[in-house]
Amino acid sequence: MSFVIPPAPVASVPVVGSTDRFPVHRIYCVGRNYEEHAKEMGFTGREPPFFFMKPADAVLPVAAGETGQMPYPSLTANLHHEIELVVAIGKGGKDIKAADALQHIWGYAVGLDMTRRDLQNDMKKQGRPWSIGKGFDHSAPIGPITPAAQAGDVAKAGIWLQVNGADRQRSTVAQLIWNIAETIEHLSAAWELQPGDLIFTGTPEGVAAVVRGDTLEGGVDGLGTLRVSLV
Repeated sequence: MSFVIPPAPVASVPVVGSTDRFPVHRIYCVGRNYEEHAKEMGFTGREPPFFFMKPADAVLPVAAGETGQMPYPSLTANLHHEIELVVAIGKGGKDIKAADALQHIWGYAVGLDMTRRDLQNDMKKQGRPWSIGKGFDHSAPIGPITPAAQAGDVAKAGIWLQVNGADRQRSTVAQLIWNIAETIEHLSAAWELQPGDLIFTGTPEGVAAVVRGDTLEGGVDGLGTLRVSLV
């Protein structure tokens, strides 16, 4: 097969303990999936889960022990951090039941859903799509993927983020409104999941703005840390 222009390289993420990489198919994100974060955004209760997407090449892969360099994005004066547990799908499927969902997971990683909050809020006020606030270049920094068998009890793991060494976000994955299996059940009812899909599962309370020169370091217990500097 030939192409009229050279195809773009496949977006990919490093894998713990391997020189192989995880190819990214799609990036799904769950909105307002921690109760305290939902409250700080003006919502309460266990509302039905909702999803948005980022382009696959929005990933900013950061190898273990390294510091990723994220360019401060254009058009915004209010860039927010959102630390998240990321689920990497290894086996696709549609209408996956929660009881079977964990069989579809290849591994887990630490990710950041970076958000141009001012642009997102402007679009919300106008009733327009807010992909400009979420799906921009480099908006999904992510650390190496840990295979599921090596990840420990992710469902109860601590999750945290520091900015310039000071705590911003700190919670546990157990505080998810919709847990990992339930999220996969809901998501696969709307889309047929494919190997290579990444699911950013939501962020706890404490989201706030960051500026050029800030260093963000976060983690999920058992999955290592993710370190990113804004340049």
